[in-house]
Amino acid sequence: MDLAVTLEDRPGEFARLTEALGNAGVNIEGLCGVTSGGNGTIHVLVEDAAAARSALEGAGLRIDAEAEAIVLDVSAGVDRPGTAAGLAKTIADAGVNVQVAYTATHDRVVVVTADDATARQALGA
Repeated sequence: MDLAVTLEDRPGEFARLTEALGNAGVNIEGLCGVTSGGNGTIHVLVEDAAAARSALEGAGLRIDAEAEAIVLDVSAGVDRPGTAAGLAKTIADAGVNVQVAYTATHDRVVVVTADDATARQALGA
């Protein structure tokens, strides 16, 4: 599950998020973050969304979005230049917009799309 959390763009906020998850025993499997306009948006991939949600809300953090992410294994010789381009082209050719994309542990690519069912079918995932 991909959770999107908005943080203030100031020292310690990222630590607060990661400590909340770690203290709750929630493993971060993938993560990306960007800042803009005084805030940061962090996307975090977790297996146990309920535990992550509880930990983050308990730390006073607001979850802005929750999405069932498509997680693709790109190991076993597939992790090479052009792999991401091939995945993106396949999704685009299916007429689906990618909303978020990042890498995760264990040679995986994470995508959140506007139409996961169509994207999954196109990718064979």
